Amino acid sequence: MTRAATVERSTLETQIKITLDLDQNLTGKLETGHAFLDHMLDQIRRHGRLGLLIEGRGDLAVDVHHLAEDTGITLGMAVLQALGDKRGIERYSDSFVPMDETLAHVVLDFSGRAHLEFKPEDLGVYGDAGGFTIYHLREFLRGFCNHAGATLHVRLLNGKEVHHVVEAIFKAFARALFAATRVTTQDLPSTKGTL
Repeated sequence: MTRAATVERSTLETQIKITLDLDQNLTGKLETGHAFLDHMLDQIRRHGRLGLLIEGRGDLAVDVHHLAEDTGITLGMAVLQALGDKRGIERYSDSFVPMDETLAHVVLDFSGRAHLEFKPEDLGVYGDAGGFTIYHLREFLRGFCNHAGATLHVRLLNGKEVHHVVEAIFKAFARALFAATRVTTQDLPSTKGTL
């Protein structure tokens, strides 16, 4: 069974195409027009150990907000499509990732219910990395959750330097994504009989 998808999403603000393969590497572009976001998407590809190609553009003259959110939305759509009926997946996972003074914890559940708990705001992480803030990260992850049908808890246990905080969270998200999407059984991981 191939667990792959290609999704294109176009609005008046952004145009994004994502090709995803949960089980094999794909080499190629990760280009959104925003260098820091591209760097973070590379963290998902490398630490999530998955095939990921992204071509996108957005109204960066306005802000990176629309591009970040819509990339998260499109990635969520691609993951949901690639998972199919979710039979056999691990479903739950979590990952801790340190980055110097920063420690991030991400917990993921492909429950079919979209929910984001985002706690980095509580520690007052301010500033930006190449124009990308903690709030752009929140919108990326919210878009992902809403369109992948995932529950995601993001906690920041330590750290205030925004580049380290955002990168540690992306890496933890990537590692959790890899673990939760592994096929480890033949069963559907739900007592309800549906996800």
